[in-house]
Amino acid sequence: MKKVKHHQDAQQLEQIPNIGKACAADLRLLGIHQPGQLKSCDPYAMYHDLCILTNARHDPCVIDTFISAVRFMEGAPALPWWDYTAERKAHLLTLPS
Repeated sequence: MKKVKHHQDAQQLEQIPNIGKACAADLRLLGIHQPGQLKSCDPYAMYHDLCILTNARHDPCVIDTFISAVRFMEGAPALPWWDYTAERKAHLLTLPS
């Protein structure tokens, strides 16, 4: 599926940059069925909920993908998911053990 360049053009989850079939399925499992539903979502809470729902620990890079999707839908430019890795790592270091 062709990716959109502007968030307002996204009609399906798979049109969001960095979101493929598997990640779109994860988002649907989380109750997110439309791109606009990602606005104001907490990517870290989404990851936590996904791990609980699937009873599995997912690769932390999933958080990076969730951050990229949320930010894109909030109007940020499309960036590769790995551009958010340093942010995720820094954020996770601030959490209590």
